[in-house]
Amino acid sequence: MESLLKRYLIKVPKSVSVFYCNEKKILLARGVLGQKLLKLDVRIKILNPKKIIQVTNKSFTEMDNKNKKKMNMLRGTAVALIKKMFLEISTNICKKLKLTGVGFRIFLTKKGNIDLMRLKLGYSHDIYFKIPKNIKIREHKSTKIFISGNCYEEVAQTAAKIRKFKIPEPYKGKGISYDNEIIVLKEGKKI
Repeated sequence: MESLLKRYLIKVPKSVSVFYCNEKKILLARGVLGQKLLKLDVRIKILNPKKIIQVTNKSFTEMDNKNKKKMNMLRGTAVALIKKMFLEISTNICKKLKLTGVGFRIFLTKKGNIDLMRLKLGYSHDIYFKIPKNIKIREHKSTKIFISGNCYEEVAQTAAKIRKFKIPEPYKGKGISYDNEIIVLKEGKKI
């Protein structure tokens, strides 16, 4: 029973300040990189002068016995969302991509006030990708891409869009892959 209670306790980082409005069901967190709002489905309690948040098993609306089983799912989701919110306002999130293949290169360019990324991926033409405003992209030795930002979804989505231009093929492993991704190569035909 005690391990179940620990699952629903969240420690607030030192660099984050938390404000909670019970009437509007909103949690506001301010950190080094900005502030975020989160609308909650379950009630929370702030314990030990704003150092620990406890997600309770009480909903804002009356629930019958059939819907009470869904409460644990709502509590787990609320815990995950609060932890993700703390992560986004206190640290930068980074994804690394690497280009594997002969002649595969990346070039960062600027056209007017629009940031562009030009990719040479072995096609007969170059591919241009418009960099979103909240995302920062750096390149290292024209074969490694560092994507950073403070919103996890935007960073992951940008990395997935870039990777989709040339998914690593299974025979030689040529393409764009995540830095920690392991590609299992297939054996080719033998004559």
